Amino acid sequence: MKRILIVGNGAREHVLAETLKHSPQECSLAVFAKASNPALKALATEYHVGNSLSDFEALRTFVGHFNPDFAVIGPENPLADGIVDFLAAMNVPSVGPNQILAQLESSKSFARDLLTKYEIPGNPEFKVFTGAEGIKEFMNKLGGEYVVKADSLKGGKGVKLSGEHLDSIEDGFTYAMECIESDGRVVVEEKFVGEEFSLICFSDGKTIVPCPMAQDHKRAFEGDTGPNTGGMGTYSDANHLLPFLTQDDFDAAMHINQRVVDALKEETGQAFIGFLYGGFIAVKNGVRLIEYNARFGDPEAMNMLSLLKSDFIEICEAMIHGRLEQLNIEFERKATVLKYVVPEGYPDNSVKNEQIGLHPLPEGAKAYFASVDEREGHLYLLGSRAVAMVGHGETLEEAEQIAQAAAETISGPVFFRKDIGTAELIQKRIDHMAKIRN
Repeated sequence: MKRILIVGNGAREHVLAETLKHSPQECSLAVFAKASNPALKALATEYHVGNSLSDFEALRTFVGHFNPDFAVIGPENPLADGIVDFLAAMNVPSVGPNQILAQLESSKSFARDLLTKYEIPGNPEFKVFTGAEGIKEFMNKLGGEYVVKADSLKGGKGVKLSGEHLDSIEDGFTYAMECIESDGRVVVEEKFVGEEFSLICFSDGKTIVPCPMAQDHKRAFEGDTGPNTGGMGTYSDANHLLPFLTQDDFDAAMHINQRVVDALKEETGQAFIGFLYGGFIAVKNGVRLIEYNARFGDPEAMNMLSLLKSDFIEICEAMIHGRLEQLNIEFERKATVLKYVVPEGYPDNSVKNEQIGLHPLPEGAKAYFASVDEREGHLYLLGSRAVAMVGHGETLEEAEQIAQAAAETISGPVFFRKDIGTAELIQKRIDHMAKIRN
């Protein structure tokens, strides 16, 4: 029986655990968490709740007790803090990059500079600043249409765009100086106009294998309004492309992902093992890179892994041992729509410790638990995204109807975006890209 350690406690880790359990190989799971997750706990043999996923001394004790064959790392912060290196020193290999390679996500300037050095397409016009000199001039050079990116991890809230979060050059300068004060540097770059999408690949450092493409929705409210969130929902299409993209767009994004894996090996001498998450945008004349993540996305993991037909344990071991090219990895040819049910007031003033009701799901739906706790048989909100509802269907229309019906089964002080995956919203994406490219 395989013994597998999972680090993290959200809906992403719930689907990771479920997918490992679906393997034809038997496995025992241990979860190293910073909060309780009742669904994840039900799948695990051992479950540790501590103060931090980067509490490596607590991890040492837990690993010594469980003795895993390998680990699967969920969130970005422990990767940035060197959890893969720590586990390697204990002879536990990981599905996840080491600290040096995790800079692809943990340092925005590292990623931009890597693409520049190895002449990989996809970068915007950008500059890295370590002081005030030249920032305003560069923003003006970009025509006042700019993006300011904190260099380090900020929980998805470190990127601010002109015209959306920043109303003037002065606003942008002020935020850029805050970033320099915090991280010692800041990235300022041109603002892309287009449609965003995610292309996540399994990687063993040489071979990459794509998952179905997805589109995330960061804004809290319908019509892409309101504050940014960790992601209110996602959809993927039955052909594993997206309705507003072409095969050329997919090929371009795959080319960038492969070149980046190769460049990382050349730059560091080490193989990127794990989930390479390219956040891309289709623009007037091709595809550009917004940013990289060094782990599976949340929500995207639920769309993709719930479609996986192949043995996930075998895939994880192939990534660790450099054997991905030997596998034929298959996903179901179905559409998925995910709608996150979140507490009222999310993301800025979420209600907490309020009870919610979870009722029977419609056929074709799955529920993945995130920030919820179970007390005396009842579910309670913990303040962040609560439950991800995924609908599977032969078409996007069918998947959306199932996801919508599933989200409506949760009662209590919650809300979700009803427009994600709808024909109306997707048509807006198609029309937007047609207008840009014409």
